[in-house]
Amino acid sequence: MTKKHHVVPCRCDSCSAGAPVALFCAMSGELITCELTCVPLSSEPEETLNAVKSRKMDCEQPIFSVLSGGVKEAGDAAVPSSCGGGGPASPTATTSDTESGIFSGECELCVEHESELDWFCGTEQKLICSHCAIVGSCHGHTVTPLATRVTAVRNQLVDVCEKIQLQALRIEKFIDQTLTAKEQKLQGAASRAREQVLAQVSAAREALEEEEQRLLEEVQREEERVEQCLLTQRAHWNQALANLSQTRSRLVHMLTHTPDAQLATNVQDIAERVEEAEGVGEPCDTDQLNLNPGCSDSKLLRGLWATAVLLGPNAYGSSYLKFDERTVSPLLSLSNDLSTLTFLHKKPRQSPPYDPARFDCWPNALGSLSMSSGTHSWVVDVGQSGAFKVGVCYASLERKGSGNEARLGYNAQSWVLSHYDGDYSFCHAEKKVPLKVVKTPQRIGLLLDWPSQTLLFYEPDSGAVLYSVTQHFSAPLLPAFAVTDRSITILH
Repeated sequence: MTKKHHVVPCRCDSCSAGAPVALFCAMSGELITCELTCVPLSSEPEETLNAVKSRKMDCEQPIFSVLSGGVKEAGDAAVPSSCGGGGPASPTATTSDTESGIFSGECELCVEHESELDWFCGTEQKLICSHCAIVGSCHGHTVTPLATRVTAVRNQLVDVCEKIQLQALRIEKFIDQTLTAKEQKLQGAASRAREQVLAQVSAAREALEEEEQRLLEEVQREEERVEQCLLTQRAHWNQALANLSQTRSRLVHMLTHTPDAQLATNVQDIAERVEEAEGVGEPCDTDQLNLNPGCSDSKLLRGLWATAVLLGPNAYGSSYLKFDERTVSPLLSLSNDLSTLTFLHKKPRQSPPYDPARFDCWPNALGSLSMSSGTHSWVVDVGQSGAFKVGVCYASLERKGSGNEARLGYNAQSWVLSHYDGDYSFCHAEKKVPLKVVKTPQRIGLLLDWPSQTLLFYEPDSGAVLYSVTQHFSAPLLPAFAVTDRSITILH
């Protein structure tokens, strides 16, 4: 155990001879009161040292029982010391240093006091002599005999060496046992992982190949159907054209070659020719003459495509999308960061300033990002809102009035997913497509792929596609929102 002696400095301005001083002995843990003669300190260290040397030191004082090894007479003899009236003298620091094996030769001397450096100042972390501790620069500091200090350092080094040895043993054990076992298991684990990847990719490839074959056959059948319709229509209208041409030729011949008297009496013949011409009818373009876009629609492919776009290495997203403050309806409150819309149950007393871009009747707002190329995605936190709409619209969407022209999903200029009264639906041009939602989503993601003209609604947590629509968008699109219950927030 490290033994320390903490010298308590005298704090009076001037001490009288023989004034009792209390000292704490760290070795015994006792408070010792002894007669210590205090010498008034001079401003000059040399004068102070001479004053100490000129006085007769009372070796019965406890401090000298500890520091006796550092106070020497002219003959370099150690001063005997005892505390409490003639007890045995404490071993000197010099003797302890020698016994500890620190010094193999003569000890270094203090430059200032020319005494052995047999003490250690813990405050300044340096070697000192006994005079430095009593009247020198380290007066009042925490000092320790050099032997005690060396013993403590040695013990600390022993502890460190033991810890290093234990750590080395743990490392050796880790290398010999853990790493060896890991190496043995690595090949098997890697082999199983490869098999799993190959099995999953093989299953996905097989499913995709089957889906590809099915879709190609469906497209082929649809193409053949349309071709047959076109051939039929072509043959029909070619025949109709020939009949019309023949009827016209007869009527022209009748007009140019029939005498007036006969022409006046051939009313029945003329009526029959006109009836033949009118019976041909007018050609009409129908959806039957177009390839049904649904023939290539695949839930599997759509889900894989959406997953690849949203979760792949080139995932899309916009960190710049905010609500356009100019478009926010007076029925809504916009947060300071322009990311949250909150429905106001009471109309505000002061209406916002007039703006031609602002919705004045419907609780709508538009996003700040115009989209006319590339791929874009954004996520809306709908939380517990029971009534909201999210989607896209043309910038030309009507903003004023309570008609359907400004109502999201009730005109040809907006496409939205709507949630109201517990039901989900896709709305466009006043038409609703009911959606089956297994779990009420807390967030709804939107993906707009301009090259394929595809708008997709999905559930971000599960990646499930809620609805997708392929539409020919003829103008730039803006994100569109509406809420009549609680709040919705654009996430980034």
